[in-house]
Amino acid sequence: MDAITEASKQLRIPMPFLTTIVVPIVGNAAEHASALIFAIKNRMEISLGVAMGSSTQVGVLVVPFCVILAWTMGQPLDLNFNEFEALVLFISVLLAALMVQDGTSNWLKGAMLILVYMFIAAGFWVHKDPSLTIGVEGDPSLVTEAQAGRR
Repeated sequence: MDAITEASKQLRIPMPFLTTIVVPIVGNAAEHASALIFAIKNRMEISLGVAMGSSTQVGVLVVPFCVILAWTMGQPLDLNFNEFEALVLFISVLLAALMVQDGTSNWLKGAMLILVYMFIAAGFWVHKDPSLTIGVEGDPSLVTEAQAGRR
């Protein structure tokens, strides 16, 4: 966590954007590459399986495991999403279900998904979550919890 906090400060990237957009892209680069290669070879069922399977695995196994592990270690970690994060999660799941429902794909669906992802990324760039924001020198809109308590 300290490395991500330091990177957020040095790169002047908001912590919500870094933890919800950048880290997952970098962390799953191999899966993204394999899904893209299968899609280029017109093997959409495998490509979709890689993409959806990874998301399902993280949501059903990895996140609950991390919450239980943090609990056993005495670290604060829960699934308490604020309104913005819950809305983004709901819209993402709904949109993914609508896109795969008919079993077909085309360039327009892909363009729509990329555009929605860009909107979500922009939303997390400007989103101010007091529990995640890290103070960056010269940026009064980003303060630490300790600084917020002193004001």
